[in-house]
Amino acid sequence: MTDHRQLGVDLFNHAWSLLELPERSREQDDELLHAAHASRHHWAHAGAGPEHLARGEWQISRVYVVLGRAEPALHHARRCLELCAEHGIGDWDLAYAHEALARAHALAGNADESAEHKRLSREAGDAIADPEDREHFDEDYATL
Repeated sequence: MTDHRQLGVDLFNHAWSLLELPERSREQDDELLHAAHASRHHWAHAGAGPEHLARGEWQISRVYVVLGRAEPALHHARRCLELCAEHGIGDWDLAYAHEALARAHALAGNADESAEHKRLSREAGDAIADPEDREHFDEDYATL
């Protein structure tokens, strides 16, 4: 029997380890993209809650930003925010949904939209309940 949840976790972490490489080959870029999409796929099949699906969409958007592909980055960032809105997800996930949109809009050359989502990201980030989560968010926010 396939353990979709474990595959979702492992592929998310694998994609993150590839994102953190200082340099990647073209093959590693492909692997990164496929791992992020596969992680999101397995979370869906695991019956994960909407917050896990939103995090999968966030990661896919980040991957596309890193790869310089604005249109799919925007699509997945919007999907992340839609899931947050549809399911009343706030805190960490909402802050990162806006962070993803700020990055994707910046890549697309949409300065006004990027600035607005950066502002909304900061606002949501300030409301993150867990101090450690808020500190982690602040580190990512500083790279916007």
